[in-house]
Amino acid sequence: MRLKPLPSTEYAGRITRLQAEIKKAGLDCFVGYSSESETGTTRYLAGFWPFFDFAGIIVPAEGKAVLITGGPESFEFAKKFSNAPEIRINQLFVETSAPEWVPQVSGESFKTLLPRACGGTPKRVGVANWNIFPKMIFDDLQAAAPKAEFVPADDLLLRVQMIKTDAEIPYIAEAYRITEEAMKAALRAAKPGKREWELEAVARSKMVLAGAEGMSYPAWVCSGPTTPLSLCRSTDRAIKTGDLVQFTFGAKYMGYCGNMCRPFAIGKMPKPARKLAEAALEAMNYAIANIRPGVRGCDMFDGYHKILSRYGYENFTLYGPAHGTGSSEVEGLWLSKSADFVIQPNMLFNVDIWLSDGKYGMRYEDGVLVTKTGLRELNSYRREVIVL
Repeated sequence: MRLKPLPSTEYAGRITRLQAEIKKAGLDCFVGYSSESETGTTRYLAGFWPFFDFAGIIVPAEGKAVLITGGPESFEFAKKFSNAPEIRINQLFVETSAPEWVPQVSGESFKTLLPRACGGTPKRVGVANWNIFPKMIFDDLQAAAPKAEFVPADDLLLRVQMIKTDAEIPYIAEAYRITEEAMKAALRAAKPGKREWELEAVARSKMVLAGAEGMSYPAWVCSGPTTPLSLCRSTDRAIKTGDLVQFTFGAKYMGYCGNMCRPFAIGKMPKPARKLAEAALEAMNYAIANIRPGVRGCDMFDGYHKILSRYGYENFTLYGPAHGTGSSEVEGLWLSKSADFVIQPNMLFNVDIWLSDGKYGMRYEDGVLVTKTGLRELNSYRREVIVL
């Protein structure tokens, strides 16, 4: 059984906090965009995630937020399921192969949407989801305020998202609990002859039956020659004794992303892969022991890099030891070489250790919530060199 939905007051509080950041940045409004695969912005601010169509949101420095949908289907869907105080239609947000509507659809462009939401034509507009914001929609937005300055504004939303509220934590914990149960089920099912997609199906079915609404990202199982790929897809390949196998799973629960990754072998793990696993686990245990309030992100990376250097693996990784997460599987806050932010209570991270020597690749990943005194581990099952 699922938890009750977040109260509308939680969404109102997010808008209020974002408006404070908008004013602090000297902006008149914030405009965000969401798609079926990148749902985070409208889901976080209005409780609405689109499919088929797309969605947007205008948050003025003062006044009500406006959720934007692309057609009558999404408009009615949003009226039933969103927490938006106002919903409008801009037909540029409609699906790629839009139907010819039988009833006449009344829609608007940003030419009317923007000044109505902002109480006048804005002079400075913050645009979130900058790297995926569609050009056609952006052109419509610029045409509504031709003299305005448009600036990237993803950092504004991140500053609101990065400290989780107490109301969010039960949903977050449940997303990770379901993910861990799926990992256990898939490991129990793993044996020679099982195909990658079959093991993924075990995990997916466990997640959905446990109450997940879907996946945090497309889950996958890879084995043998595909393990050096950091991103992959499950195939029809049957796993064999002695193969290195990688499970990468994440359940999405009521808008929050769980995540868990484990490499393993059946029968015997190849020696080079075992050495990678030992280094990865040392780096993971270091991160879990040292992610604490008051620690700088770059200092975390420095310690992580020293561990890899000791193994001669400093060039075997792609990024730092952890990243922020929440309503999107990656929510910024990378613990990287240049990360000068200070870790604070109620920040949520995925400790994410990826190593590849070109022949073998593996990822260990678990969720952790920073507390006032340390760290709450959200999953930890078989954080070890796994041989079945």
